[in-house]
Amino acid sequence: MIQKHDASSLHYDFRLEVGGVLRSWAVPKGLSTDPRDKRLAMPTEDHPMDYIDFEGVIPKGQYGGGPVIVWDNGTFENTTTRKGTAIDLAQALDAGHATVWLEGRKLTGGYAITRVATGKDERWLVVKMKDEAADARRNPVGTQPESVLSGRTVEDLVEEDG
Repeated sequence: MIQKHDASSLHYDFRLEVGGVLRSWAVPKGLSTDPRDKRLAMPTEDHPMDYIDFEGVIPKGQYGGGPVIVWDNGTFENTTTRKGTAIDLAQALDAGHATVWLEGRKLTGGYAITRVATGKDERWLVVKMKDEAADARRNPVGTQPESVLSGRTVEDLVEEDG
């Protein structure tokens, strides 16, 4: 699931269900369909599973204050292996590298997420893998701004919130 979220800055929250929670990263530019693009992903707190279909405006002053839509949703499969053996997703993420196959309404195919810096300023990169769903010409972040649940945009939510 990917939420488009306009809090202190516009970003996309990439969320994977792991161990009964949504492991989450804020991706400022959103996920790309071009394998040459490396997208910064900053880890955020895990979110409860009931957040999976949340859309609305988080009040200013609260953590994450601002409008949120479900930009994409679907299923995923953990495809992480090491030396030909499948690796549990939680263990792979704890080790700093995982691969997943997304079956979303906007994004499909393989993606790798890799930790590139640890400590207080932990950072990850999300990269589209080279597969049949890779397309350097396609830009769903720029051309498909609406929610897959409601058809609304973050701008629509701001107008509705008044």
